[in-house]
Amino acid sequence: MAGKPKLYYFDGRGKMESVRWLLAAAGVEFEEELLETREQYEKLLQDGALMFQQVPMVEIDGMKLVQTRAILNYLAATHNLYGRDLKERALIDMYVEGTTDLMQLILMFPFLSAEDKEKQHALIVQKATNRYFPAYEKVLRDHGQDYLVGNQFSWADIHLFEAILMVEEKKCDVLSEFPQLQMFKARISNMPRIKKFLEPGSQRKPIPDDKYVETVRRVLQMYYNVKASV
Repeated sequence: MAGKPKLYYFDGRGKMESVRWLLAAAGVEFEEELLETREQYEKLLQDGALMFQQVPMVEIDGMKLVQTRAILNYLAATHNLYGRDLKERALIDMYVEGTTDLMQLILMFPFLSAEDKEKQHALIVQKATNRYFPAYEKVLRDHGQDYLVGNQFSWADIHLFEAILMVEEKKCDVLSEFPQLQMFKARISNMPRIKKFLEPGSQRKPIPDDKYVETVRRVLQMYYNVKASV
C-alpha cells in the first residue's frame, strides 16, 4: 500500500494551498515537510528532488512532482475529479485557469509594499466582481446544475470555492450580487470533506502573515520588492 503523499513547502498557503484543498476534497490524508531554513531548501536541491529548483514539490506514488499545475492535474485525474471525457476536461481546465488568474493576484499580495497593497486590493475586488465571478455566475445560471461541469463535483468546483473564500477575505460581501455563487458556496461548504477541511485544526493554512513572508524571503533569498499587477 502506497504511503501518504508528502508535501514540501512553507508553513503557509502560497501555491501549495490548492494542492491541500484538492487532497482534502478527495479524502486523501497527507504529510508535510515545512521549509523553515535555507539549509532545508538547499538539501532538496542537492538531493536532486527539485527538478526546476523550486517548490512546491509533492512526493507521491514513487514520484517527486514539481510544477503546481502538473501536481494538480495528476491528483484530479487520479481521484476522478477531472471530468468524464476530453470535453469536460477542457471545460475544467478553462475554469481552473480563470480562477488561477484571479488567485494569483491574491497570492502575491502579502509580499507587496503598503502602497502597492492598497492598489492590489482594489484590483482584486474589481477583477473578481467585473470579470471572473460574473462568468461563473452565468455558467451556473445557464445550465441550472449544482456544479460547474457535467453536474458532477470536480477540480473546477474546488478551485472556484477556494478562490471565493480568498476574495471574501478581502471583501466579505463580495458575493452580494451573485446569488448563484452564494448557493454554490453554501453547497460546497456543506460537503463532509470540505466541511472538515474548513474546521479549526485542519491542515488548511491561515491568511499569510509577516512571519510567513519573512520565511519565504529568507529561504528563497528574495531580496527584491514585488510589484503590484496591472
